[in-house]
Parts: sequence; C-alpha cells; structure tokens
Amino acid sequence: MEMLIWIGAVISLVGVAGLVWCVLAAARARRETLDDAAMNARLQRLVAWNMGALAISAIGLMMVVIGILLG
Repeated sequence: MEMLIWIGAVISLVGVAGLVWCVLAAARARRETLDDAAMNARLQRLVAWNMGALAISAIGLMMVVIGILLG
C-alpha cells in the first residue's frame, strides 16, 4: 500500500501545480488590457481548468488516504 500512497502524493502534487498555473494565468490575464467579453471568455476557460486541477488533486488525496487506511 506504500506505492498507492506515493502515487497519490504525486497525483496530488500535479493537481496543486495545475492550481498554481491557474492562479498565475488569471493574474496574467488581469494585467493585460482586455475588454469585458474577452476577459470573461478567458476566465471561463480558466475556471474549467481550475476545476479539473482541483479534481485531480482530490483524487490524489483520496488515494493517499485509502493507502494509509489499507496499510
């Protein structure tokens, strides 16, 4: 079960890296001078990526907890 814990930790870190990327992309979009429609379109795409990264991170954390409980 130790392998499940390590794999889950790596997956969770990939999700956290995705979350950091989303924050940086949103900050970059905010610095650009875009009209409201373009800003909304970009942020809507970022929300989708953010939710995906959050889901990946949650799956990784679930794998870690299951590995701990079974180990």
